[in-house]
Amino acid sequence: MAPSLDFSKWGWVKEASNSTSSSKKGNPVVVTMENPNYSVLEINGPDSAFQPVNKDRTKNAKQFTWVLLLKAHKAVNCVAWIGNSLCSLISSVKKRLFFGAVESDESDKSMKAKLLFRVIVAFLVMAMAFLLFEIVAHFKGLYYFHNHNLHVPQTWEIKGLFHEVYVKWLEFRVDYIAPPIQYLSNFCIILFLIQSIDRMVLCLGCFWIKFRKIKPLVVDGNVEDDLEGSNYGYPLVLVQIPMCNEKEVYEQSISAVCQLDWPKDRLLVQVLDDSDDESIQWLIKGEVAKWSQKGVNIIYRHRKYRTGYKAGNLKSAMNCDYVKDYEFVAIFDADFQPCPDFLKQTVPHFKGNPELALVQARWTFVNKDENLLTRLQNINLCFHFEVEQQVNGIFLNFFGFNGTAGVWRVKALEESGGWLERTTVEDMDIAVRAHLNGWKFIYLNDVKVLCELPESYEAYKKQQHRWHSGPMQLFRVCLPAIITSKIAFWKKTNLILLFFLLRKLILPFYSFTLFCIILPLTMFVPEAELPIWVICYIPVFMSFLNILPAPKSFPFIVPYLLFENTMSVTKFNAMVSGLFQLGSSYEWIVTKKSGRSSEPDLLAAEERDSKAMSLQLHRGTSDSGLSELNKIKKLQETVPAKKMNKIYKKELALAFLLLTAAIRSLLSSQGMHFYYLLFQGVAFLLVGLDLIGEQMS
Repeated sequence: MAPSLDFSKWGWVKEASNSTSSSKKGNPVVVTMENPNYSVLEINGPDSAFQPVNKDRTKNAKQFTWVLLLKAHKAVNCVAWIGNSLCSLISSVKKRLFFGAVESDESDKSMKAKLLFRVIVAFLVMAMAFLLFEIVAHFKGLYYFHNHNLHVPQTWEIKGLFHEVYVKWLEFRVDYIAPPIQYLSNFCIILFLIQSIDRMVLCLGCFWIKFRKIKPLVVDGNVEDDLEGSNYGYPLVLVQIPMCNEKEVYEQSISAVCQLDWPKDRLLVQVLDDSDDESIQWLIKGEVAKWSQKGVNIIYRHRKYRTGYKAGNLKSAMNCDYVKDYEFVAIFDADFQPCPDFLKQTVPHFKGNPELALVQARWTFVNKDENLLTRLQNINLCFHFEVEQQVNGIFLNFFGFNGTAGVWRVKALEESGGWLERTTVEDMDIAVRAHLNGWKFIYLNDVKVLCELPESYEAYKKQQHRWHSGPMQLFRVCLPAIITSKIAFWKKTNLILLFFLLRKLILPFYSFTLFCIILPLTMFVPEAELPIWVICYIPVFMSFLNILPAPKSFPFIVPYLLFENTMSVTKFNAMVSGLFQLGSSYEWIVTKKSGRSSEPDLLAAEERDSKAMSLQLHRGTSDSGLSELNKIKKLQETVPAKKMNKIYKKELALAFLLLTAAIRSLLSSQGMHFYYLLFQGVAFLLVGLDLIGEQMS
């Protein structure tokens, strides 16, 4: 039975009854409960009992006024903050325009390399002329461009010379300009849809892998079964660290590799230094000597002639006589820091799997939250590793080698022709040749290796140029080998159509042509229409798919979409230079590093060990050794020269083209087009002024 509600013992009921005897006001309140098991209580309470509520309401009115004043104050502060931010941005732009140096790479000296910039400038000049012409026509009351079913005035309707010229322009635009733009637009839309379908299929494959929990399994990989306590159960592993002028990161990469959990007599570390700066060479030699004193089998190699870049460096190291005794080779770039158990997580996959050539680990980044540029890069690379490489590794046993954080079977390298110097993407080159020879690859998404993202736009742009020009070089070179190879027809189709054409050529082509050229042109030639779903809905959906592997980056989905469109200029230029073998396609510039680490305490410990080892070397070396160590100490104290941000003229020209098209869209009242062109133009402006990423003085 439910308890009855009796408030007779509560003090406030007695006080209320006393107050009713003095002055009774108001009506009794009857509370009726729907459940008949509960008792009904009648309260004859006066209005005076509720006087505190009236007092609270008076206070709330005053508080409401204060809240309004406070919100007004916050709004004023917000407006002031926006104004100050805008003023600081304008000040930064003025400084950049005054002090900044316009991008002038050696590749820009050739006429072919300047072609893209001249084409963009020509479009910009025409767009400004068309905009001026349309504005004059608008103020004269000529609104023919508002009507998609264009009505060309008759002779008797023409008023004045300007009206006659405008009508002639309409006829010429409809008959000769709009059709080719519409055809090119439709062609790019078809490519866009094909690439979107490919992206969706990859995402579905990734979802299936997650749902079924599919992972590469070790067939028979218990390498720790030693006979009579010996280490012969461990295969001989060669670890190579190619580097070139990597002053900021050489120490932490060598330190991480030398701490790999593997028997020391079964491991050899090669530091392949291609530095042309003698001071950096001395620093790396000192680091190698430190770890050699600790009992690590480590060798320092330096080439006098740096031919073939990284491919030539690796090829020279593999030609050493002692390499033939090693069964596997692990490669780490200078900014990579593998975990101590890296080899124990990767090498066991080779045992019992004689067709396996490569085990690739995933990259993870120590500076992904450093600035907006690194956050956007993290979104792109997370999709690349989580979706593209994992799906291709599980279902096709093939993907492009990333050039680092991977373990190769030495026999597979030798049978595939070894490292070649014919392209700037030697990693993709060896992967394609190994695939054509029937070797298989495994991608381990759970094995992660720390590395560093470029923090400045200049470094990122040069990296992307090499990553997108090299595949087109390789496609020209290896196409005959793919066609004549003995692999299955579907593998040839995957290599040619998907791996090279769709993802390396079509993607940068349509993204630049469609969103940077055709879209602004449709504002001046409204007869050639671009559907709103191509501009807004599908790109947003594709960006949402790209950001799924990095869900914490969801607030950056709009900047990511805009930034990817701005990078299409660099990728398109690189693709063309690689396809037609222009001068810039053979350019190799080492990506600038800052030397960040996720474990400062580890570096501090290493610094203490370095000082102790330096003291030991001072005691046990000759006079020449002492002089060399003094050189190293002086070189470590040198201050690097300051650099300045650049101004990128291609991006700036496109920024003004898009903003001009945005102004033109206002005349035709195309709201969605206006906002897209405005935001995209601002994005190009920020990138062109190098206001994204690391800011240098």
